[in-house]
Amino acid sequence: MLAANQFVLGADPDGQPVGQLLRLANRHGLIAGATGTGKTVTLQRLIESFSDAGVAVFAADVKGDLCGLGAVGTPQGKVAERIASMPWLQHQPAAYPVTLWDVHGHSGHPLRTTLSEMGPLLLGALLELTDSQQAALYAAFKVADREGLLLLDLKDLKALLGHLKDHPEVLGEDSALFTSTSSQALLRKLAGLEQQGAEALFGEPALQLEDILHPDRDGRGRIHLLDASRLVHEAPKVYATFLLWLLAELFEQLPERGDADKPILALFFDEAHLLFNGTPKALQERLEQVVRLIRSKGVGVYFVTQSPGDLPDAVLAQLGLRIQHALRAFTAKEQKALRAVADGFRPNPSIDSLRVLTELGIGEALVGTLEDQGTPAMVQRLAIAPPQSRIGPLSEDERAVLIRQSPLAGRYDKPIDRESAYELLTARAQQAASEKPEQGKPMVAGKAAADIGSVAGELLGGLAGQVVKSAMRQAANQIGRQLVRGLLGSLLGGKRR
Repeated sequence: MLAANQFVLGADPDGQPVGQLLRLANRHGLIAGATGTGKTVTLQRLIESFSDAGVAVFAADVKGDLCGLGAVGTPQGKVAERIASMPWLQHQPAAYPVTLWDVHGHSGHPLRTTLSEMGPLLLGALLELTDSQQAALYAAFKVADREGLLLLDLKDLKALLGHLKDHPEVLGEDSALFTSTSSQALLRKLAGLEQQGAEALFGEPALQLEDILHPDRDGRGRIHLLDASRLVHEAPKVYATFLLWLLAELFEQLPERGDADKPILALFFDEAHLLFNGTPKALQERLEQVVRLIRSKGVGVYFVTQSPGDLPDAVLAQLGLRIQHALRAFTAKEQKALRAVADGFRPNPSIDSLRVLTELGIGEALVGTLEDQGTPAMVQRLAIAPPQSRIGPLSEDERAVLIRQSPLAGRYDKPIDRESAYELLTARAQQAASEKPEQGKPMVAGKAAADIGSVAGELLGGLAGQVVKSAMRQAANQIGRQLVRGLLGSLLGGKRR
């Protein structure tokens, strides 16, 4: 039997339980395997284990069926047989405390961050900028910092970009980095982002980390699920960038915990290859550093993907728990990848990992855990323990009930548009428009003065409209400045607002 400080993963061929020490669960992990081999059910089982241990969970629900965690399971068929084969499992069907999130606010609480929090490095990766465009974005952020302009949403950034285009003198020594061409390119990139519906991600109220760390009333860790079933297909860059931002924010804000008996948070990133595909070298290096160091903050990161080869070697080397479901190997390239996966485990004399990888059935996996001293244990073939919650999605009515009964109900649902770069630049433009005609007005008396004042007023109205538009563009530039302040943007230094 397993000790109380472990969570159960499954049973070995002799029917004995195999688990992982909770105090080593911050050493990160991997759940991999071909489509249809049982990754989602394994993921659900792990999430339940963390919740039962009082550890908060944030997971991306890519297929839309992880939300079944919020309903009581009804084991039947093969699942019931698996449970019966594990008499020590003490399986008790149960619903888990789930909070649902959705970037667009349709199937969960709206999930937002601000451009200031995200920073220019991540924003540049999201927009897929060239080196010159990235330099222009950094220059815009510097101006926003200098001028005290807060960047919250996309209209702030667009306003700032327009402001810098019309008033290049405010760039100072960075004027060479910000050209008319780069400004137009950034605005086009932002327009493309808006077409993907990404503007919903930026704004306030922004996600507060303490809200995902707070336990449920019964002491179990609350499970936060991001509905990414549409986002990952329609805007994969937005999906990946948000998860990277969350990882960076946790690293920046959480205090050091040292050795602890369990993590405070477990992150599960499905479709993990999207986090690294096409990311600039500087960003990828920074992310690898964050993954390596964030375990000291009490955060375990678990990547879910089809093949370990989807992740950089520097990240793979940091993963303690490895759960590998079946893989298919038809081509020479796939066979080479299969050998690399088998070689990634500590050898077990009684197991031919290379052969077993192609023989595993649904719900079976090769598993490499960590021993008491943190060293890799020999690979084992396991039958994964079934979850206690429902395997499959909730209905629309069931989702609505969870959202309505959520402890966060009403906190994030209504957007807030407080004074930021857009409003400040608009006000400056209006003030400039009202003062300029007065300075140029001739000193005449009587009716002539009144007539001239009337004409000047009409001209002022047109000028004010133009200045307001310019201010809107300037405000957008300011958003860029705020983006520099995020954790991943801290490479440049600077204090967050």
